Amino acid sequence: MTRSQKTILTFLSVIACALLALVGFLGYQAYITLWQAPLGPAIAMPTSTWSLPATWTAAPPDFTPSPGPTITLAPTGTPVEATYCSGPPVMTLLAVGTDARSNSYNYGLADVIRIVRVDFVKAKVTILEFPRDLWVEIPDIADDIDGQDHEKLNQAYLYGNPGFGYYDGPGEGPGLLARTLALNFGARTDSYVAVNMRTFEKIVDAVGGITVDLPNGMDGRTAEDRSARLVFPPGRQTLNGEQALTLARIRNDGVFERASHQNTVMCALQDKLTSPSVVVRIPALINSFKGAVQTDLTPEQLAQLACIGTKLKGEDITFVSFPQKLFEGTRVFDPVFDGRVFIWDVDFDVLRDYVNRFNSGAWPAPAFENGNPTDEESISSCP
Repeated sequence: MTRSQKTILTFLSVIACALLALVGFLGYQAYITLWQAPLGPAIAMPTSTWSLPATWTAAPPDFTPSPGPTITLAPTGTPVEATYCSGPPVMTLLAVGTDARSNSYNYGLADVIRIVRVDFVKAKVTILEFPRDLWVEIPDIADDIDGQDHEKLNQAYLYGNPGFGYYDGPGEGPGLLARTLALNFGARTDSYVAVNMRTFEKIVDAVGGITVDLPNGMDGRTAEDRSARLVFPPGRQTLNGEQALTLARIRNDGVFERASHQNTVMCALQDKLTSPSVVVRIPALINSFKGAVQTDLTPEQLAQLACIGTKLKGEDITFVSFPQKLFEGTRVFDPVFDGRVFIWDVDFDVLRDYVNRFNSGAWPAPAFENGNPTDEESISSCP
């Protein structure tokens, strides 16, 4: 081989290595982009709300979240608290259960409204319930419904989705609901997950059902519906998707009691999702989620949440509700329905105070968790 041929071969080898490095770099960047890309339209808070500013920054990309505490660095390079699963110190989610039975998310009211505060430092989750019948100001819709800017809280989700065409802002229905919660109560929300009834049933069925313990049983029959499907016997029992949904929606004793039923179902589902037996059902579970859930979470965040879920014990998941004594049922005239509708009359300033303490992790206080409530709020944990 001549000297010139060796020179050309060396030059071509350098070019090939450079091209391989470039392809590898571009592939890595593309993977990172997909890893950190929201799975749906992201939310954005109103410019003026009662919300406290976010205090965390996301950890650097980590394809496999670590199982134990890791150290993240703030933008200044100052060490911050160690977190599990390469997560941020705190992630706050808006969780919505809709009353729609279709496969799409064009319509449907928010049947279940919860703010979920995930603490990656202490490995704990706190879940705050918002009653759906609060009469609230809904931003960004007055021009579309003849100046009407107040409706029930659950209608913010309906008006934000594409069906009526009232809202073209960020995050569709969950986005408008998040903005409404921020505007009226200062609720801080980073991301959202919304699930309709059909998808919820599919998820429960995909993991082989859930097991609940009902010491006194449950009779959800009404004068209008005497179906046997509304009767749940005392004791431990495994429920399929349809049965789990039925139990979660029983409200013979009022909406606050129904929230308790929903907590029972959510605890049972969490227990099943984090059990070793669910591993063989992962493909079916993925199918149940595919294209059937509204969320702006990224694959990276989903991995972090799945990882932290394996660290949680029952006592690490706390459900909290506002004190029932704050609420008084009344009726107001609703121009949209041209009639008087039921709402909860409550001092929003008091609720804002609770929400601000919830945002900061100060409520419920650790000394009053696990069944020792103060001020008559409802506080419970998973078994």
